[in-house]
Amino acid sequence: MSQLFRPVDPSVSFPELETGILEFWREHDIFRRSIEERPEDNLFVFYEGPPTANGRPGVHHIMPRVIKDLFARYKTMRGYRVPRKAGWDTHGLPVEIEVEKELGLNSKPEIEAYGIDRFNAKCRESVNRHVGDFEELTERIAFWADMENPYVTYDNDYIESGWWIFKQLWEHGLVYQDYRSTPHCPRCETSLSDHELSQGYQDDV
Repeated sequence: MSQLFRPVDPSVSFPELETGILEFWREHDIFRRSIEERPEDNLFVFYEGPPTANGRPGVHHIMPRVIKDLFARYKTMRGYRVPRKAGWDTHGLPVEIEVEKELGLNSKPEIEAYGIDRFNAKCRESVNRHVGDFEELTERIAFWADMENPYVTYDNDYIESGWWIFKQLWEHGLVYQDYRSTPHCPRCETSLSDHELSQGYQDDV
């Protein structure tokens, strides 16, 4: 009976083995080839729900990426051409709060006194702070995505596409105005998402 796999030395260094495989993929441009060697008329397009790179990546970034990668690889193995678009989420209250802390600002009037343009520029710097860490993690966990041409949510083209979609919904009569109660942060003077609200939840015992 023939062997399916080569025997592996029990004393093998797995980090070295991993490094060798990653280097092989880079040298032979395996990710790009996995896309381009499949027919253009058989597409399965993947856009990553983008992380925010103003903080270092953690375990909570690994699990979703592993699951996402399963679907993309499965479709690739089934013969689909699977472009995988990476992205960066550059909007959101956590970004603004982090910059407020760095600048020692505690209220909306203080932000306005500091200058909205200057504050926005600091937020842009913040969201790109750990892109390199995310790119390294992405490669190490073998999550294949086009990191060289990501979509970035603060790019004007991206923002314009969001407004265009909203305009289409409006023109088709799919937008309506109503009332709804939402969680509100008195300090930030803004509504909160359920996710943002749960981050501050504490059990009082």
